[in-house]
Amino acid sequence: MCTICGCGDPNAKPGAGHGHGHGQDHSHDHGHHHRHALDHHTHRTDAKGDLHFGQGIGGAHVPGMSQARIVQIETDILAKNDHLALHNRERLDEAATLALNLVSSPGSGKTTLLARTAADLAREMPIAVIEGDQQTALDAERIRETGVPAIQVNTGKGCHLDADMVGRALDTLALQPGGVLFIENVGNLVCPAAFDLGEAAKVAILSVTEGDDKPLKYPDMFRAARLMVLNKSDLLPYVPFDADTCIEYARRVNPAIEVLSLSALNGEGLEEWYGWVRARAAERRNVA
Repeated sequence: MCTICGCGDPNAKPGAGHGHGHGQDHSHDHGHHHRHALDHHTHRTDAKGDLHFGQGIGGAHVPGMSQARIVQIETDILAKNDHLALHNRERLDEAATLALNLVSSPGSGKTTLLARTAADLAREMPIAVIEGDQQTALDAERIRETGVPAIQVNTGKGCHLDADMVGRALDTLALQPGGVLFIENVGNLVCPAAFDLGEAAKVAILSVTEGDDKPLKYPDMFRAARLMVLNKSDLLPYVPFDADTCIEYARRVNPAIEVLSLSALNGEGLEEWYGWVRARAAERRNVA
């Protein structure tokens, strides 16, 4: 379960309260009726009347749940996930395999980029793919058509992959030394930022059709990423996207982030992307 959305928890009941300090009336089985005060430090209203949630120590707003409780739940969830991620990392180290976690919003073109990357780089190094989606195996089938092994992980109502899902997928993949494992996360710029899967790096893929302000709107994701890929560069002449502004925003939240611009459709910039992957794979081999 995410403290943000409750994904993966079939018993989660969003909307159980209002979180504004009004209290909530309800009855218990023991026959009397009373109120529980709800946390009222989860948002603020600015001078323009705009509401800003997630202002408390938890950094999130969950109706009817205190900020302290949010912090505790998130700490427990992430501690368990981090333990499993460490185990995944040990397995990847033993297999001398570089793992890259591809994250983006839906429609960024990451599957198209991944399919082309898999087809091209498989000629020089072992490639494997874990595909994350809520439903269907369509993306995994696209990857398999390139001749690269791919495992589909369907998350159901879950909005991200976690370390346990990746660990189970690793059980079915025969990783080869010196290879690269690409993990395509569920399309979402929020929750995947917090979940370590055992990867060497997160790669945030941003389409130029999405808006150059995404790094400021979703800072946790771009802060967690080592590389930002600006995809669909062939559309730059036709969309109101300022690449320099986007890069400036990304480096405002993450001064160390690397940036590449490319088009998975026409091939522009792909050699720079392949070079980046090769360099990370070489780093991995040197560590081993």
